[in-house]
Amino acid sequence: MSGYDGGRGRDDDRRSSSGRQRSAARFRGDRSRTSQAPAQRRKRTDPARTAAFDVLREVDESDAYANLVLPPLLRERRIRGRDAGFATELTYGTLRLRGRYDAILATCVDRPLSGLDPALLDALRLGTHQLLGMRVPVHAAVSETVGLARDRVGAGPAQMVNAVLRRVSERSLEEWLDVLEKEAPDPLTGLAVAESHPLWIARALREALAGNERPVDEIGALLAADNAAPRVTLVARPGLVDVSDDDAWGDADLVAGPWAPTALRLEGSDPSGIPAVREGLAGVQDEGSQLVALALAGAPLDGPDERWLDLCAGPGGKAALLAALAAQRGARLVANEVAPHRARLVAGALAALPDGAVEEVRTGDGREVGADEPGAYDRVLVDAPCTGLGALRRRPESRWRRTPSDLAALTGLQRELLTSALDAVRPGGVVAYVTCSPHLAETQLVVSDVLRKRTDVERLDAPAAVRSVVRDGADIPLADRDDVQLWPHVHGTDAMHLTLLRRTA
Repeated sequence: MSGYDGGRGRDDDRRSSSGRQRSAARFRGDRSRTSQAPAQRRKRTDPARTAAFDVLREVDESDAYANLVLPPLLRERRIRGRDAGFATELTYGTLRLRGRYDAILATCVDRPLSGLDPALLDALRLGTHQLLGMRVPVHAAVSETVGLARDRVGAGPAQMVNAVLRRVSERSLEEWLDVLEKEAPDPLTGLAVAESHPLWIARALREALAGNERPVDEIGALLAADNAAPRVTLVARPGLVDVSDDDAWGDADLVAGPWAPTALRLEGSDPSGIPAVREGLAGVQDEGSQLVALALAGAPLDGPDERWLDLCAGPGGKAALLAALAAQRGARLVANEVAPHRARLVAGALAALPDGAVEEVRTGDGREVGADEPGAYDRVLVDAPCTGLGALRRRPESRWRRTPSDLAALTGLQRELLTSALDAVRPGGVVAYVTCSPHLAETQLVVSDVLRKRTDVERLDAPAAVRSVVRDGADIPLADRDDVQLWPHVHGTDAMHLTLLRRTA
């Protein structure tokens, strides 16, 4: 995460390796909680289900992120192939649909869920996802989850797991969703519960649809898209690797992304074995993230085009794409990041760039750059820390951590960063304001608030800039506005926002 107060809503890596090591040690064969005699215990617990349970416990107890805990845990326990896929789906699916499952479990448990042992509740959620969200036979879902609970929580709680999951299995998912809808006080609340989103997020997303001139009745499709596991998308960094270079991609099963000419979708989940990725010539990057960087690089500019700035560069995906594009024009990139550990990630992402493409990777407060270097840059990217409501499909636990109170600190920071960027760009230069959130308070209102105090900035046609960089023949649907809002249910990308601004004086 960014070192800015309020955090960053994208590519969160604030959990330390030491924390992951502690969690691995905690989960390595610990059976101290069970009250059952050794002869009564299961001979062997299912490794995939146990891994999923242990990740959920780490997410809950240490405020960790599943995408940082699960992969090393699978490697440590040598869980591979289909078992690894099962553990991954069980973990992420349970986290995404936690709200739905808690509402269902609340009707099957004779006490408030808040009164249950958290480990027991996680076991119930895992079992419910197997019953209602995966094609696991009832007997296997129940018996394996009971065994997991006995092994990890205790014999008494395991009996409760058996009884509750039997009740859950009495209805199909469709029947349960019908029950939830009928019990809801209004349609949006029912939809939020069914699609497992906090109500305040569902309301904010519906307002964002309306504010971006999309029908509000798309809210159901948008919430459902947040619950669909995203495909892994790679970026082929221009000048470093070509999308048609078979040697660079090995035997990976890849298809072209629909929009960005640099995007390749991986038919699988592990890019680490791809030569181009290992060598830093390519990386994992959402296609929406690629499009906003490409649009900044392609936006019309008055005057020289020699020095670019990524103001909030961590962890480095957009910076690497911008640096590759800059190198092709003889320009150079300065990558600024406030958090030292994220600055190190940026340096790693830029390591494969040719000499001269990167002027500097620095650690500094982006809010101070405009005052320290007024008018020093031709193009500036402000990829601002945000709530991350546009990437809920990638970080399933984040929807349960964010609150409306986060917005005040974040929007204040966003305004300060955008102001700094506009001061740092020279007259005639271009600033891209980007967030991985469609929330109106973090997008349109931030830009309007900043521009209200300035007379030296004009808006550019961001949709035209995006259309100018998409793949040949791609007809990307964009609203008739001067900014761009991408959507997972429309574009298959994260919900990236882009506003392009030119300094006029």
